Amino acid sequence: MSLELKGVSKVVDGQVHIHPTDLTLERGTMNVLLGPTLSGKTSLMRLMAGLDKPTQGRVFWKGDNVTGMRVQDRKVAMVYQQFVNYPAMSVFDNIASPLRLMGVSAVDIDARVRETAEMMKLTPMLQRKPLELSGGQQQRCALARALVKNAGLVLLDEPLANLDYKLREELRVEIPRIFEASGAIFVYATTEPEEALLLGGNTAALWEGRLTQFGPTPHVYRQPASATTARVFSDPPMNFVTMEKRGDRLSFDGGREADAGLLGSLPDGQYQTGFRPNHLHLSQPSADALRFDATLVVTELTGSETFIHMDHHGERWVGLMHGVHDLTLGQSLPVWLEPRHVYVFAADGRLVTPAAYAIAA
Repeated sequence: MSLELKGVSKVVDGQVHIHPTDLTLERGTMNVLLGPTLSGKTSLMRLMAGLDKPTQGRVFWKGDNVTGMRVQDRKVAMVYQQFVNYPAMSVFDNIASPLRLMGVSAVDIDARVRETAEMMKLTPMLQRKPLELSGGQQQRCALARALVKNAGLVLLDEPLANLDYKLREELRVEIPRIFEASGAIFVYATTEPEEALLLGGNTAALWEGRLTQFGPTPHVYRQPASATTARVFSDPPMNFVTMEKRGDRLSFDGGREADAGLLGSLPDGQYQTGFRPNHLHLSQPSADALRFDATLVVTELTGSETFIHMDHHGERWVGLMHGVHDLTLGQSLPVWLEPRHVYVFAADGRLVTPAAYAIAA
């Protein structure tokens, strides 16, 4: 059982929402659509579900072309960011509602609702109304209504975005367990790289309607195929600086020069280098670390960590430092970066060499 998109695109009023996309999702997989707002996550989900018809391309389900098939005729379930329950109905009746529409017998409905409620930890709440539940329980009810259909494809469009932090963390842990039990193809849309890493499975990085990379989540994170994927899969965003290599010397924007070292095998030329915020240091971590001079713009304290926003010759960088740091806004700030943590991208954005730690990880 698989879902295949072949050359699928979507154009609305002359605007491209989804560029031609090829994507195959296999049975029993968790697949995360990761990208910022307006990157095309919901548009791609609607094409998968059959809610929208592609402008070009075809959609295959279990090898059959279902491009023109109505969503009502597909075994698809979808849960939105704004979870919807019927307030006048009990939790039991909310979960049972799609089965009744399908004409399932009362005995089977009872068995399937109770089985799904047990999986979602809703059994004690079956006779309550949705408004008598917590936010997390209400979202579980909406998820249960989707899962009870035994749909082969379950689409979750930022389902935790409107919940508070504690509830999000609780359900993030539970969703992989639910997915494991159902055996369906799960597609989960999110704007948060951390959420993609927590959910695991596969990740499809999206940017302005383009699929920039798809593969196992750890691989996409550690070896982004392009600077665009690296931007998508980094929070805070990956930092970038232009670098030129000549012989055994590197020169960076801002005038900083260094020995080529680990990057000595690169052909001479100009590159874009990227590094993650947690790899910047306020003190020299090793003998070969690169030093850059920046200006402190603002600091954010999270308790055990400090986000340091700085200006490096017109480029805005972010550093994530352990501990609480007492710094003065506007001060000159030396920061250090180990070469093994540097990604190198060509002028067209494609990855030339990944960070050394990513290969070893």
